[in-house]
Amino acid sequence: MATVKVKIEKELYEQLGECARLAGYSSVDELITHVLEKEVDRLAGDKADLETTKERLKGLGYLS
Repeated sequence: MATVKVKIEKELYEQLGECARLAGYSSVDELITHVLEKEVDRLAGDKADLETTKERLKGLGYLS
């Protein structure tokens, strides 16, 4: 798997380190990956919900 580097402020990284430790993650990278994966899934679900709603409204004649 390819990796990409992302720059974040040192203060935020330190806060993430504390969160990772408290939550039982093995590293800040693991925490960040998990959080980003969950957010991408959530956003993809929101988009699918929006498309479903649009199709329903079209079927009811509210949208063309």
